[in-house]
Amino acid sequence: MKRSTAGSGARLRRRAVLAVAVILTGATGLFGVGPATASAGASPTVPRCAALDGMTIPASAMSLPTTGGRVESTAAMTSVVSGRTIQYCQVDVDIFPVDRSAPDIKARIDLPHGWNRKALMFGGGGYNGTIPDLTQNVPFGPADQPAPLARRYATFASDSGHQQSPTAPPSLDGSFGMNDEALTNFAAGDALKKTRDASLFLIRQAYGAHPAEVYFAGGSTGGREALVVAQRWPKAFDGVISAYPAWNNLSEILDLGYLTQVLSRPGAFPGPEKQTLLYDSVIGACDRLDGVRDNVVSNPQGCGFDPHVLRCPGGADTGPTCLSDPQIRSVIAMSSPFRWPYRIASGETEYPGFPFLSGADMRTPFLGFGDTAPADPMPATSGYGMQYWDQWVKYFLTRDPHHDSLDVDPRHPGRWLDRISRLSTVEDRNNADLGPFARAGGKLILLHGAADELVSPRSTSDYYRRVRDLLGAGTTLGFMRYYVVPGANHANFGTPAFAAGWDSLTALERWVEKGRAPAHPTVTDTTRHRTRPLCAYPDWPRYRTGDPNDASSFVCTH
Repeated sequence: MKRSTAGSGARLRRRAVLAVAVILTGATGLFGVGPATASAGASPTVPRCAALDGMTIPASAMSLPTTGGRVESTAAMTSVVSGRTIQYCQVDVDIFPVDRSAPDIKARIDLPHGWNRKALMFGGGGYNGTIPDLTQNVPFGPADQPAPLARRYATFASDSGHQQSPTAPPSLDGSFGMNDEALTNFAAGDALKKTRDASLFLIRQAYGAHPAEVYFAGGSTGGREALVVAQRWPKAFDGVISAYPAWNNLSEILDLGYLTQVLSRPGAFPGPEKQTLLYDSVIGACDRLDGVRDNVVSNPQGCGFDPHVLRCPGGADTGPTCLSDPQIRSVIAMSSPFRWPYRIASGETEYPGFPFLSGADMRTPFLGFGDTAPADPMPATSGYGMQYWDQWVKYFLTRDPHHDSLDVDPRHPGRWLDRISRLSTVEDRNNADLGPFARAGGKLILLHGAADELVSPRSTSDYYRRVRDLLGAGTTLGFMRYYVVPGANHANFGTPAFAAGWDSLTALERWVEKGRAPAHPTVTDTTRHRTRPLCAYPDWPRYRTGDPNDASSFVCTH
């Protein structure tokens, strides 16, 4: 599937080979020669839906250990996707584990009529546990352009090898971590390759042809998964979109655990009114630093807001118009790097903190830092990250569902240090050597919101710098683009200052298939109908003159 770096000539030759293969597939049926195959009689654009029902997927179809798989059901579907009526075959699949006590990987494939000869895999979110919506658009996708299925992509994804409890908050069930195979399927990304291999096997059976290109798109956990496939299987995908990736998952978890302890201290948690005070104060102080007042901090590096200016008289909590000393210490802890005084096997040493003093909003529903302080048991109204930590301690670290997560101190983990170190080798997907992916012709678009309250954009910038420092600026530019979107938060959740929308899939297609790298892209605020230049890191958009709602009024600078 993955082309070499021989350029457009190789691509044209490859397409010619695919065309000949399609012709020959038809010819063998016409002339009655050649061996019969499972895909005999398949159309290159219309899937053989009923023929897939109950089909066995041999273990040999997957490069990682499984005991095979099976199509559990098929259904002929007609849905409106991105305003278009799409006919497709929905295929539900189970991929069987090696360990009989491990859960199956449950996957789904949507196979459209009028197939465009391409496939796209979606990543998940949080602890996964459900199959992503295959009719969705890519992360930070455009509101005015069709989703992949509406473009007639074959789309597929899985639950990453476990099924969330229906009583748990969405994407916050870590109980599968009690099983080693399930943990590895999720954290190391083994389920990604198993799902990819099984899905391509069924795509071939359905259409009688292999996709010309295979892409991956994901955000958050899915963004980490996007980097995992580029790191571990450099020839498996032709192009990858990685948005707000939690690539150093273990490192972030340690920071979240530290912040859970900080925020649980008496009087340390700033409630919703004080979160509003902090956010409004930061925006008021830093909004105009980019040349225009638009409620977006476009230059976070230039925003050095000091929360001490909000200090209550004497440092005691006197109401919603100020921050107490414990609350100021909490805000500073959330916004500062967390460094642990011990070594872990992944080699990571710190997590860079969150941008709450440069435009991020603690109040984001569900994904923010919550309405109530962390406690034991962990309240459902506490921050998403605090609940994530609680699940990790119970099921990944101690494997004791009754363990009090506040009893584990990430600064001094004591008897848990060895387990933390072992988990870091699985959960910190920090290989910066994307050279094999680049040499195989792969292209990577990396995106992050500058106001992300759940996964720090500073962390993604760190990973990008590692890749660039290792491979060199020229090589990195040849296969990778990294954009930080001012005002954008995590996954456009709630009411971000800038709800980012960009047609990254078309940009990736042009780069992969035609050799045209993204040039001067524009990002749209999909809720306020304004545009900004999408500046390649480390640049940011500075206002020059003209309509402040138009990208042409800004220039990328640093």
